[in-house]
Amino acid sequence: MATRNGDIVLALLAGTIVGAGIGILFAPDKGKETREKIKRKAQDVTHDISEKASHAVDELSQSVQERRKRIEGKLEDVISNMSYKAEDIIDSLEYKLEEPKKKNERLQK
Repeated sequence: MATRNGDIVLALLAGTIVGAGIGILFAPDKGKETREKIKRKAQDVTHDISEKASHAVDELSQSVQERRKRIEGKLEDVISNMSYKAEDIIDSLEYKLEEPKKKNERLQK
């Protein structure tokens, strides 16, 4: 989904750049004025790209943080469940070892 959004942003930026370039090149201005317009448009596009990139980074960071929290929560659940299961296994083994211990004590007397 993030790749799809990135593709859309790139397509919009490319369209903006191409449209601005064509508009400037076909405008009936002098060379110096055309170069100034191109320079301004390039600065505007650079600013737009910078803002959109910053926004994309913020969204990605937020998404990563949310996923990290979900994974940490799931990991804590798994560890907790494993801990309970380990405790059950230990209790079961202790119960099973009681009988051999009792037999061993009787044999030692």
